Amino acid sequence: MNDTALLERRRPKSLALGVVDELADRIRDGRLAPGEKLSTEAALMGEFGVSRTVIREALSKMQASSLVETRHGVGTFVTGHADSPVFRIRSDQLATLRDVVAMLELRIGVETEAAGLAAQRRGAANLETMRQALGAFTSAVEAGNNAVGADFRFHLEIARATQNAHFESLVQTFGTAIIPRARLDPSAASFEERQTYLRRVNAEHGSILDAIAGRDSEAARAAMRTHLANSRERRRRAGQL
Repeated sequence: MNDTALLERRRPKSLALGVVDELADRIRDGRLAPGEKLSTEAALMGEFGVSRTVIREALSKMQASSLVETRHGVGTFVTGHADSPVFRIRSDQLATLRDVVAMLELRIGVETEAAGLAAQRRGAANLETMRQALGAFTSAVEAGNNAVGADFRFHLEIARATQNAHFESLVQTFGTAIIPRARLDPSAASFEERQTYLRRVNAEHGSILDAIAGRDSEAARAAMRTHLANSRERRRRAGQL
């Protein structure tokens, strides 16, 4: 299987993560040696058939994982750390309802604390981006869309508001796959049922945002825990575990 075919097989989980996986594989098997300079952004865009934004996101993830380093004005170079353990949840680890519930359990642990820290440390800009994500969610729902992107952005902005880069990096590593309906979206649900469900989800988001805006750490933790626990129970009721 050639490199392009391999990337195409990986595309469903994330364009950027597909690029990361392929380049990391090349580092591990020696096709990209430590100290070697990566191709330019334009060349990578052409090779993988993706936008500049996707390539920059992929390179950012690789820098966060110490796979590469960027020297401003020079280029991006392989660090030789590809054999170091890098936390990542693969698409095949989110293939079943049980897998999705396991992810929600992990999120409860991480994002509950993130919400509490965000309430303590958030700035005005953080609140504004959260409100924008909330508004984008509402607009997507009213347009009949699943609002997965806006949902993920809301949770990512909370991670950023902790002012702790590790929270942000971890949530970015998860990607939109952390949103349950991105993996298991029951086709049997009617349009009305889906709309009711999504509005309930966004009302839970609103409670989290209110607590963060009010700098109430305990209320923010409780609201996030309730939101994710509700998501877990909705997933459990959706099928047999």
